[in-house]
Amino acid sequence: MTNMPRAAVLGNPISHSLSPKLHSYWLNRYEIAGEYTAIKVTEDALETTLRDLPAQGFIGANVTLPYKVSVMQFADQITDRATLIGAANTLTFKEDGRIFADNTDGYGFMANLQQGAPDWDPKAGPAAIFGAGGASRAIIVALADAGVPEIIIANRTRAKAEALRADFGARVSVVDWVQADKMLDGANTVVNTTSLGMAGAHDFKVSLDAMSTKAVVTDIVYNPLRTPFLKAASDKGCITVDGLGMLLHQGVPGFERWFGRRPEVDDATRAAVLS
Repeated sequence: MTNMPRAAVLGNPISHSLSPKLHSYWLNRYEIAGEYTAIKVTEDALETTLRDLPAQGFIGANVTLPYKVSVMQFADQITDRATLIGAANTLTFKEDGRIFADNTDGYGFMANLQQGAPDWDPKAGPAAIFGAGGASRAIIVALADAGVPEIIIANRTRAKAEALRADFGARVSVVDWVQADKMLDGANTVVNTTSLGMAGAHDFKVSLDAMSTKAVVTDIVYNPLRTPFLKAASDKGCITVDGLGMLLHQGVPGFERWFGRRPEVDDATRAAVLS
């Protein structure tokens, strides 16, 4: 048992996570005595692990795939934002062992866009989103809050996209995956939330011909940093924002809550995580 504040990221698999590198860099940079580790957890051990962590000196945890939804059932207090999204990625453990759950993915997405494309105006036109998973939910909430007038979703399984429309209402519309290229016409913001184009995954094959050169385009995939999707958008002349910044920025609120210092996301942070 140590008095040093500890935090972790929970998931399965977990070895690929960059969160330990990120938080350890910040702890070192700000000379904070603390520890951040990765913990691989099986589904049947998730609740026991969460209940045991506070007794081991843990003050918080990030949650990654596949537990962002299931972790909600063990939380004692859930923010409105996490409730709306239906998933949590940031947990804070109270001194009495109660678990406070939040979702900072939308915050990370927006902060990354604003840093990478400072002139981006969310109100200037519709957003087109590829994918309807958990990240997509967080991004829809963030974009709607920022004033995006219309959000169009295409997903390979249409029913999942329809479920998002049912949850988030009239501002959201759905197109078939085979017609996904058509939603790009007039889109001001274009987001890939699928794994297409990720190292080891299938290629992103939707045509970007209809996309305006004025669109701001981002991919939440960060391996590779410059995905084929972003490269194609850049070749068109669009402003592109890679996905690493979303990971870095979503870590900020948790680090501040746990260790008492708001960390900066800058070139040095990026370089440290990529090293």
